[in-house]
Amino acid sequence: MQERLGRTTAGTGTMRAVLQDAYGRAEVLHPGDVPVPGIAADEVLVQVHAAGLDRGVWHTMTGLPYLGRLAFGLREPRNPVPGMDVAGVVVAVGARVSRFGVGDEVLGVGRGTFAEYATAKEGALVHKPAVLSFVEAAALPVSGVTAMKALHDAGRVGEGQHVAILGASGGVGSFAVQLARAAGAQVTAVCSGAKGEYVRALGAHHVIDYAAQDFAHGGAAFDLILDIGGTPSVAHLRRALAPDGTAVIVGGEGGGTLTGGLHRQIGAVALSPFVRQRLAMVFAVVRAEALERLVLLIEAGSVVPSVDRAFPLARAAEAMDYLESGAVRGKVVLTV
Repeated sequence: MQERLGRTTAGTGTMRAVLQDAYGRAEVLHPGDVPVPGIAADEVLVQVHAAGLDRGVWHTMTGLPYLGRLAFGLREPRNPVPGMDVAGVVVAVGARVSRFGVGDEVLGVGRGTFAEYATAKEGALVHKPAVLSFVEAAALPVSGVTAMKALHDAGRVGEGQHVAILGASGGVGSFAVQLARAAGAQVTAVCSGAKGEYVRALGAHHVIDYAAQDFAHGGAAFDLILDIGGTPSVAHLRRALAPDGTAVIVGGEGGGTLTGGLHRQIGAVALSPFVRQRLAMVFAVVRAEALERLVLLIEAGSVVPSVDRAFPLARAAEAMDYLESGAVRGKVVLTV
């Protein structure tokens, strides 16, 4: 492969990849051979060493909620190779790329990362810090940036605040607990009782088993609530907030097949101007600037990606089943 390619250049040869021809559960994922993708002038081609799984990939796999198919593809997936999180080595760069060269180790977000090679925009990648393995690096981009933007940008987390994180043991939650602790907040993790020790090890000061206790039972207790893929009503979230507290809803889980949980987020944002409490929503777009902020925290030792299991590329369907099982602590990663 050439080191520097023109505006849009076809790839050379074929590669192994995970393919998806239709929407459905994990059984729609299957291995196959496809052409190595070409790159545009502002893109790089990455030899993938590891790729992360998250709920966003689950949505593109299932085509749910149906509203998402406006982006994913109406009748079938627009991109037959799933995957966004990526960590690997640059093997070719577009004509306008200036921040990376062939041989650079990178992490970030790409297109069709469940494969031996994937394309990525220059602005969605950063250099991989030496302290991270490729597997750890692949766990970082989508979940880490989402947690950071929810806590710092939307939630304005600060020292001494009381913060509740609903869904604290998952991919976004595992980063959020560490980020909130690093910001000097008192962290209450809400998760299943079986994962209590895990979130304490991440830095949570208190743990609430959602099956045994309502996080809102104590009334207005939290300055900030981060709701990651939960289902409580906006009124229920507000009941647990301090009078001038903030609730940030992440993702669009729950709800029906048409809009998923987006109705909660839209309702919260619409209500926010009329109440004293701040109600916000977050859909994180991964950019290099946000990744650089996370890398600084990782190099300082404040945040460590938490990887539950790594599966080989050929077992992507099994990895997705495991993600969907609810048993995951932290992140699931594919290795290539």
